[in-house]
Amino acid sequence: MKALFIAWQDIKSRKWAPVGRLTREDDLYKFVYTRGAQEMPESHRFGRMLDLHKVYESEELFPMFASRILAKNRPEYEDYLHWLGLSKARYDALEELARTGGLRATDSLELFPCPEPTAWKNYEVYFFCRGLRHLHEENQKRARQMEAGERLYLMQDLQNPHDGMALLMRTGDPITIVGYAPRYYSAEFTQLIDSTDSNQVRVTVEQVNKDAPVQYQLLCKLVSPWPSNFLPCKNKEFEALA
Repeated sequence: MKALFIAWQDIKSRKWAPVGRLTREDDLYKFVYTRGAQEMPESHRFGRMLDLHKVYESEELFPMFASRILAKNRPEYEDYLHWLGLSKARYDALEELARTGGLRATDSLELFPCPEPTAWKNYEVYFFCRGLRHLHEENQKRARQMEAGERLYLMQDLQNPHDGMALLMRTGDPITIVGYAPRYYSAEFTQLIDSTDSNQVRVTVEQVNKDAPVQYQLLCKLVSPWPSNFLPCKNKEFEALA
């Protein structure tokens, strides 16, 4: 994991946009703002990084991102890595942020990786099922009963008042809604379904963490053939300003 985009939600309009990019090259962290930061209703800046057109560099992870990493001295640290499906021996801070999204209850910010073709020319991403806490108890119970390898199916939530691209995730027969795909993947997942045989776009349960907080209970993976001319994270909102 070498690069993450930072998505921010404007509270008034509820619009999400990529506003920055975090990379690591030769053990040096770099942060730049993207064009999405200019196009939001209010230009967003982080901490002391006030210049939208500057490249920021640091040997240590920038404080605003480091605060979203679980401290290694926390008693639940090893369980936490297991929930994320990560190895302690091959731990990577950017990989942790990619799995968790760096979510905090105190702000409207998420981090996500821009997928690259695998060695087998596939599109492949891992993510946690979202919105489970807002579903009925029977839906939550079904999610906890799922098993690794079980297939999930994507459904458009066309009348969602907050996100017209929202994708629900459901089980097979009998059908039960178990949550949402992350909002920042909705457009890409839809494009994959429209660009290839939809049966080849497979979402499966990677891991069920029954003892984890609800946001970490259902780790999923989407795998699809990489369509020709498919270029993720390439619209103007992702362009670096520096």
